[in-house]
Amino acid sequence: MDFLVTMTTQVPAGTSEAAVQDIRTQEAARARELAAQRHLLRLWRPPLQPGEWRTLGLFAATDADQLEQILASMPLRVWRTDEVTPLSPHPNDPAGRTEPAPGTGDREFLITFTVAVPADTRGQDAGDAEAREARRARELAEQGHLLRLWKLPGDGRALGLWQAPDTGAMEAILASLPLTPWMSTQATPLTPHPSDPGAGHERSTGDSTSS
Repeated sequence: MDFLVTMTTQVPAGTSEAAVQDIRTQEAARARELAAQRHLLRLWRPPLQPGEWRTLGLFAATDADQLEQILASMPLRVWRTDEVTPLSPHPNDPAGRTEPAPGTGDREFLITFTVAVPADTRGQDAGDAEAREARRARELAEQGHLLRLWKLPGDGRALGLWQAPDTGAMEAILASLPLTPWMSTQATPLTPHPSDPGAGHERSTGDSTSS
């Protein structure tokens, strides 16, 4: 099972820089171990305000209890709070079915989708739109734009990992989805984390001012 974890770190006042660096070094080593064990799949930095220390992580575990054991084993947990979102399989997830086209996009985005079908929509019309959405998802996966897709808790909610050259291109891709008239979206642009297990993919990051 996959989990998205928002990890927020607050270093206690008066902590020496040497102590901070020591914990960060231990954290990086533990991240490599968890990646080798296939528990840590990805790490990103979301947009940050000055002084913020926050990371998004994609983890795999058998259940919430095992995930908690994994998170508790990470050295930064002494200063960190974790917000966990369970992710369920989505029928349009391209993982394992499509090899993304190389070099299609150079920036990653997490997109939250909420679909609300109008109450007066005929069942056949809704079904046709969902079928077109599935076909379009396959096309975008083949083009290297859609990397992963999961269901989120709650009706009609999903989370997608996408890549595109820039925000404008990402918006155009989302506008091409057949369910767009019934859908609201929230986009989080991502920048690479130095301990990201997926950092081997060549990707231009643009400006990065996160710490």
